[in-house]
Amino acid sequence: MIGNIGPLEIGIVLIIALVVFGPKRLPDLGQSLGKGIREFKGSVTGESEEPARETPRVEARPVTSHRVEDTPAATRH
Repeated sequence: MIGNIGPLEIGIVLIIALVVFGPKRLPDLGQSLGKGIREFKGSVTGESEEPARETPRVEARPVTSHRVEDTPAATRH
């Protein structure tokens, strides 16, 4: 029954985490956990923190016809 998590249970988990990891590593772990959750949420919803990259524009070049005289003799059929 995960719906019955209250402030007492959260406090107990935080105290255990403080004892296991120590006061110096706990903020780093919280930051890493938050970043992981944001990345997971973004991947599920399709959102991204990075701005969308613009696709490079390709300029159209005029089409030139190839004549038989322009191709090497080895490639002629």
